[in-house]
Amino acid sequence: MVTAAQLLPRATARPPRVPAVRHLGPNWYATVMGTAIVATAGAALPAPLSGAPGLRALCATVWVLSFLLLVALLCARALHWVHHRDQARAHLLDPAVAPFYGCLAMALLAVGGGALTVGRDWIGTDAAVALDAVLFTAGTVVGLAAAVAVPYLMAVRHRVEPHQATPVWLLPLVAPMVSAALGPLLVPYLPPGQAQETLLLGCFALFGLSLLATLLMLPLVFGRLITRGPLPLALTPTLFLVLGPLGQSTTAVGHFANVAPGVVPAPYSDGLGILAVLYGVPVMGFALLWSVFATAHVLRARRDGMRFAMTWWAFTFPVGTCVTGAQALSRHTGLVAFEWLATGLYVVVVVAWGTAALHTARGLVSGELLAEPRPALVGPRSATGRTR
Repeated sequence: MVTAAQLLPRATARPPRVPAVRHLGPNWYATVMGTAIVATAGAALPAPLSGAPGLRALCATVWVLSFLLLVALLCARALHWVHHRDQARAHLLDPAVAPFYGCLAMALLAVGGGALTVGRDWIGTDAAVALDAVLFTAGTVVGLAAAVAVPYLMAVRHRVEPHQATPVWLLPLVAPMVSAALGPLLVPYLPPGQAQETLLLGCFALFGLSLLATLLMLPLVFGRLITRGPLPLALTPTLFLVLGPLGQSTTAVGHFANVAPGVVPAPYSDGLGILAVLYGVPVMGFALLWSVFATAHVLRARRDGMRFAMTWWAFTFPVGTCVTGAQALSRHTGLVAFEWLATGLYVVVVVAWGTAALHTARGLVSGELLAEPRPALVGPRSATGRTR
């Protein structure tokens, strides 16, 4: 006897839902960013340290890990969009999640830049240039799209209040700055003349785009802290995201100055060398001030019961950009103090990466990090901390 079910065409069978990736959001690309910066920042350390036996090979190995993480996450996120489009759309319409689409762009850029910095030791210079060109192009396009689309959605589709402002809002705006900092690495591999100058000045335009957009957003974040008090416990580590545009912009102007001679006319190449110092030194000073401010908030949150969350990856990439920024200042000023600063910050990055990676691995094994997210816990307020 033939049943009705047997008469249905096989093509109507629904594909498996792959429940494991339903709650895999774009914030997971932060693991790629944090891993890649360990490799690239390690290669940027002062000469005596960067030449330590085994360090460069270790950095190259970490870069390979970041590349594999990127491939795995791209596949997993593709499954997420295919099988869980409702959740993917919900992420885009959630003002707390949508800004993390900037992490996709920065992950592509970080791995691409790492290919030229240390990855070429494994895959060769030609393959590294080709890989970086592809990832830089894709990351820049995605970053520009996120820098426009996410603020647009926040303005016309999201419903946000001033008290909801967090440093996460900076993520799509910082992505073009990462392009600005890593694009100059490709300049020497382009034909001399128009091609090189176009890329360099294009990166300079991306620098301005990201810097001015960040200056618009940062007052909202700081104003929220002053008027509404500390962030929820799980979001407190995101205060370190503010270091991203600071360290990355300092790195960018340093890279502009490195490649400018012979690419742009002498007056402008000399000016970029001056800009690397006159811009980088005060910005790095503010980065150190913000580091202390953010650390104080994190210690307070930890005392109030802050547990591990994926936001802990904010301790890695943003601080790593300060390592590369300090090393750029060391090169252009000749000051040993910046070499020591780069070294000290790199130790912080490595410790932060190891801690975040260990907890992430545990969360994956237990399934906790792939479960439906819970509301963020808010730390207790002091009875005397604020009056109305």
